[in-house]
Amino acid sequence: MAQVVSVNLSEHRGEPKHPVPVVELRVHHGIVGDAHAGDWHRQISLLAEESVDTMRASCPVSLNPGIFAENINTSGIDLRHLPIGARLAVGDAEIEVTQIGKECHSDCAIKKAVGRCVMPTEGIFAVVIREGTVRAGDKIDLLGDLQ
Repeated sequence: MAQVVSVNLSEHRGEPKHPVPVVELRVHHGIVGDAHAGDWHRQISLLAEESVDTMRASCPVSLNPGIFAENINTSGIDLRHLPIGARLAVGDAEIEVTQIGKECHSDCAIKKAVGRCVMPTEGIFAVVIREGTVRAGDKIDLLGDLQ
């Protein structure tokens, strides 16, 4: 079963996010209180815990949830192979995938601290389609023809 491992936010761009008990998702906004929120195509970032696990053995720092500036850590779903436009029910909210990976800028604080960043190749970005709340332990369902 696919599920949420952690929900994270940060008050400022360019810094790791920190786990919180629950996040509120809003249409045309993203996560309430997060520095990356706004009416754009990368309102929410997701990263599979399996991707973080591949780095844990060789990384000199602790890789806590949010270290790669991801909003939602997941398990049991192959995020990086979802197509653009895929819709996910997460908690009581719904999101739509808008981007796979991203360009990593050279002065990225996460890359400096960890040595490399998995978000450029394994993170995904989404917009909010249906408002709701998300917390660790919530189920993730792939909606539509991709089930």
